[in-house]
Amino acid sequence: MRKPVFQLLAVSFWLLSAGFLQGAEPGHNFTRWEKEIAAYERADATNPPPPGGIEFIGSSTIARWKTLVQDLPGQPVFNRGFGGSQIVDATHFASRVIFPYAPRIVMLRAGGNDLWAGKTPEQVFADFQEFAATVRAKLPDTEIVFIAQSPSIARWRQHEQEKKLNELAAAFVRTRTNMKYIETYEIPLGADGKPRPELFVKDGLHFNADGYQLLAARVREFLAKQ
Repeated sequence: MRKPVFQLLAVSFWLLSAGFLQGAEPGHNFTRWEKEIAAYERADATNPPPPGGIEFIGSSTIARWKTLVQDLPGQPVFNRGFGGSQIVDATHFASRVIFPYAPRIVMLRAGGNDLWAGKTPEQVFADFQEFAATVRAKLPDTEIVFIAQSPSIARWRQHEQEKKLNELAAAFVRTRTNMKYIETYEIPLGADGKPRPELFVKDGLHFNADGYQLLAARVREFLAKQ
């Protein structure tokens, strides 16, 4: 008889916590982000994030969210995204841009670049498990939230992979305490099931102000229930 999915996920999570699985492929260039990480550290020296705040980390959707504070009024939010990054990058730099803040909540939005680089949804999901294990080992009381992938015009050919990654992440967090999932897959889609051009900047990949308003509304809805 096949083991239930949640048991398999639990075993994988234990392996990641114990350090037996690693998500970064050989030759992954972590130094690419050194300037951005160092800039965050310099800013922290004079203007640190609020203690027990809500940290947003991930790739360009987070890094380019310049109106984060205005979009989530009354919430102690701060942004530590770096565009072009993968989940393994957030894991690698956790000791510098997550652990020092001891945030109450860590919101992760990443995975699209990972898929675009050739990883399978299962491989990216394993990277998310490693991220969660890394944060949980140091900050056991911090809530980890996976913000789902949503399709873009420029990367429409990977939308089924994004959907699969979302499904894996959603199933996983249901088996864990202090972990949540925010569904955002459908927010940029029109009546025809395709991404709406009016929600993206010229590159067809990144949200414009209207796209961010949809994302912000979904996050506000989630935070209102916390």
